[in-house]
Parts: sequence; C-alpha cells; structure tokens
Amino acid sequence: MSERDDDPQAVEHPQDGAPIGPSPEEFRARRGRNVALAIGLVVFAVLVFLVTVVRLGANVLDRPL
Repeated sequence: MSERDDDPQAVEHPQDGAPIGPSPEEFRARRGRNVALAIGLVVFAVLVFLVTVVRLGANVLDRPL
C-alpha cells in the first residue's frame, strides 16, 4: 500500500479508481526541489568560474602568443 492510497485528495480514474497523476501538493514540492537544484547548480558554476579567475589572475596575460 503506497502513500497515495491513503491520500483522500488524490484524483482517481473514474473507471478503476487508480490515481491519474501527482496531486497539487506533489507538483509544488517537485517545483520547489527543481528550483533549489537550479539555484545550487548556478551557484556551483559561478563558484568554479570565480575560483578559476582568481587562480589564473594576471598569469593569463603573461603567456606567449
């Protein structure tokens, strides 16, 4: 028995009573997780970029062409 079976607000298929899809609460929770992951990914990318720029520093201009 899953958690869906206990949810009184779950949308059920009219013929066999099976759930049609995620509830609105599950959609909001999924969206919140997706936003958190997106923010984390952007922060990580910016951090990697900044560390790279700081480590290279002025050495970028000293390389032979």
